[in-house]
Amino acid sequence: MKLAIIRQRYTPFGGAERFLERALAALRMDDLEVTVIARDWPEGAQSTYRRVLVAPFAIGRAWRDAAFARAACREVARGGYDLVQSHERLACCDIFRAGDGVHREWLFQRARRRGPLARGLDRLSPFHRRLLAAERALFTSPRLRAVICNSRMVRDEIVRHYEVAPSLLHVISNGVDNKLFSPGLRELHRAGMRRTLGIPEADTVFLFVGSGFERKGVDLLLELWPHLATNTHLIVVGHDRKLERYRQQVKKLNLSNRIHFTGPQTEVGPWYGTADAFALPTLYDPQPNAALEALACGLPLLTSSKCGAAELVEKGLNGDVRDAMDRDGWLEILCAWANPSRCAAARPFARQAIETLTLDGMQERFQALYAQLLSRS
Repeated sequence: MKLAIIRQRYTPFGGAERFLERALAALRMDDLEVTVIARDWPEGAQSTYRRVLVAPFAIGRAWRDAAFARAACREVARGGYDLVQSHERLACCDIFRAGDGVHREWLFQRARRRGPLARGLDRLSPFHRRLLAAERALFTSPRLRAVICNSRMVRDEIVRHYEVAPSLLHVISNGVDNKLFSPGLRELHRAGMRRTLGIPEADTVFLFVGSGFERKGVDLLLELWPHLATNTHLIVVGHDRKLERYRQQVKKLNLSNRIHFTGPQTEVGPWYGTADAFALPTLYDPQPNAALEALACGLPLLTSSKCGAAELVEKGLNGDVRDAMDRDGWLEILCAWANPSRCAAARPFARQAIETLTLDGMQERFQALYAQLLSRS
């Protein structure tokens, strides 16, 4: 079977790329040939999959995305693939993995935080207009045979916005390596990492892992941190193009001893082992791998109602959920969980929430879906 997977570009610290790396590793089958069609992708393990790079000339986001879409679909037309799975909004795919969620829903959520001028610019933006048109063309394409949703939240949004038949929608959550990410990381890393950061053993540490700080709620955390007890720390792991500005903001707030920006990290396990709880007040996040990894490590998850991982939270037991715009609600739950004993009690329930979300389980669900689609051909 020849399977093509389309993803425009590779970002070393991106959640979609981390998913793809794991999926490609999980989909090793004797009768499966996997090709990644991309504009930019590292060589990787050539024994596992091959690359086809298409990089047409373009200037600007809208033109670049449209040019890649045309080039990728041309490769699909001549490649003789049995199945084409796209992680981009392309009407030439059989399977669409909605790992980035629904763009129409994202713009709706973003508008809640932006002023009238910014909302107007979003409506006029060539990039957003092209993406919305591509999204509609995808979900109305007669070629589309399956949509993989990484959360029930995304499935329901697709039905609500585009009236896609529920029979086409398959919820397959991201798999977690629950051996690599486990409560055992606490014993391995907690003491040493805290000594390095100058954090006392008895203090409470909240962890944030992600890229794109504004969307994922770092601004809200910085706003609320002065109102938390002085023995409460925040570690922010991830990349943002305004990272230095955030560091300067923390310095001006005189919080450098309580808020720690690490930048992007290739190994996040030690940071999970250092923390007591995971905080992600994201405005919109279909199913962040970092949240699943945090639960696997036994960290209670505090997240927003527009995060797909909120489906795994039993409020008050292994975390809490609040609207991303509910400032007072977030202050309430941060204060409530700034208690190491409560976090420790939640640890087994956090781990239990992801016990079924294994890489093997994800592999089996993907293979079953592919077999089902091929048998219908």
